[in-house]
Amino acid sequence: MISLRQKLTEIFIKNKVLSEDDINLALRVQKEQGGRLSEILIKLNLIDEKNLMSALSQGLGLPLIALSRFTIDPQVLKLIPKHTAKHYQIIPISKIGNTLTLAMADPLNIFAIDDVKALTGYDINPIIAQQGEILKVIEEHYEEPTTRVIEELVSGIKDEKLELIKQGKEEDLDVEELTRLTQETPVIRLTDMLLERATEMKASDLLVEPLDKTMRIRIRVDGILREIESPPKQFHPSIVSRIKVMADLNIAEHRLPQDGRFKIKLRDREVDFRVSILPSSFGEKVALRILDKSTATLDLSLLGFDEQSLETLKKCINRPHGMILACGPTGSGKTTTLYSILKEVDSPTDNIITVEDPVEYQLEGINQVNIREEIGLTFASALRYILRQDPDTIMIGEIRDFDTVDIAIKSALTGHRVLSTLHTSTAASSVVRLLNMGVEPFLITSSIICIIAQRLVRKICPNCKESYTPVSTAISKLQLKSKDNIVFYKGKGCKKCFNSGYSGRLVLGEVLVLSPKIKELILERAQEYRIKNTARAEGMKTLREDGLAKCLAGLTSLEEVLRVTAADEPAKNNE
Repeated sequence: MISLRQKLTEIFIKNKVLSEDDINLALRVQKEQGGRLSEILIKLNLIDEKNLMSALSQGLGLPLIALSRFTIDPQVLKLIPKHTAKHYQIIPISKIGNTLTLAMADPLNIFAIDDVKALTGYDINPIIAQQGEILKVIEEHYEEPTTRVIEELVSGIKDEKLELIKQGKEEDLDVEELTRLTQETPVIRLTDMLLERATEMKASDLLVEPLDKTMRIRIRVDGILREIESPPKQFHPSIVSRIKVMADLNIAEHRLPQDGRFKIKLRDREVDFRVSILPSSFGEKVALRILDKSTATLDLSLLGFDEQSLETLKKCINRPHGMILACGPTGSGKTTTLYSILKEVDSPTDNIITVEDPVEYQLEGINQVNIREEIGLTFASALRYILRQDPDTIMIGEIRDFDTVDIAIKSALTGHRVLSTLHTSTAASSVVRLLNMGVEPFLITSSIICIIAQRLVRKICPNCKESYTPVSTAISKLQLKSKDNIVFYKGKGCKKCFNSGYSGRLVLGEVLVLSPKIKELILERAQEYRIKNTARAEGMKTLREDGLAKCLAGLTSLEEVLRVTAADEPAKNNE
């Protein structure tokens, strides 16, 4: 009997699409690395997918179809689960009598045919389709897991004894009833599904919000909120209570805000969730911050800083003492930048201590203190005790008041490397903010090494990226040098980026180094624009300039840069 391998070899050689040497090379790679022979042939650039499918169709006598021209019956799709379809790269096309027509990327996979036959009980009629088309159909036509689970739960409310949940305020629910509901399988399943969905979509936040007659589930992906399928309002109290149980919070308390955290294990990786419960007029709103270490980039060189800013920043980091400030609005990546700096300076010879509110990521080998203002453990009080621990590097989560900045500056002046964040819009405005907080100019010039201002912008999805030429008026307004070859880029939108045109984020940054000229201006209590103009004259790239450079490099879109940065005012002549 001829083996499948021999059959495949015979087909390719007979159709003169591959030589025997090509086949032998692919077989050696398959023996070493494993995988499907057809995929290896394409990977080695020995044949493209279209010619491969055509050769298989002619050699095996099986029709080759274009799935985009077919309308697939949803009832037929239900015969094969989505995970089975993805695993074997198959899609059921039609069912006539006792025969199921199956589109396959690998029609020689007898295991797939046998499994589907055993699963469905039908005879299998295989046909050939391109792998990319099959995967596209699977993603577009199979229902989302969220929708299925919600439909099952709604249809099974009576079976699962959830009909006792009342609509209205959570205060009306009995504590014992809520406790029992949090242990019911449907509630656990639904809550776990929401957590898993948000994590798989690489969301940074998950919001569970009660409205008047409905509830709303939203996730924040790449800094933008988007709504996903939501269960009926009657599930809201039990979902909130389930989250409270997971975070070890008081499920009987509905009038006061609560904060907590919990950790789950998802596919061999641990994911931390920070929980915030806030009472609202229609019930309790839950905000979950998702802290997934596997998606966190704690490497300065990978955050998105341009080469010049990165080189400047690394020189400042290597200074033995002094303060480095990161500024920007909430959600601009300041803490991630400081964590990356900590990873850069971390060594067995350094004693590193952080004081945060709250601790976001647990960093191995670094001592982290969580602020608890209710018992008097504030930034200022924690810093006083930290200095007795003989630290080399101190990270302060945020400078909020004069007491904190006073101790931080004194720490920087007495031989410590100090990192912290400040809520200001630009690097130059941070100096003005410190002066307004009551810090003397000579202390600023003596302690601060550099100030980083940053924003996060979405990266263009590489799968649907396309170029376009901006109009001349846009070029002149953006103060770009008018050239014929100026090209911008945008994402058209595809399945992989959820039709947003973006995937992932990167940093726009400006790094203000306190040079002798900048220090002179600070001592004079100069206005912000003078500090900024002098820094630009010395080579500092502003947020807008960095953003436009990344637009021209095809990393982000013009819309994103205009969304998060302000235009640079022209230099004034009265300096």
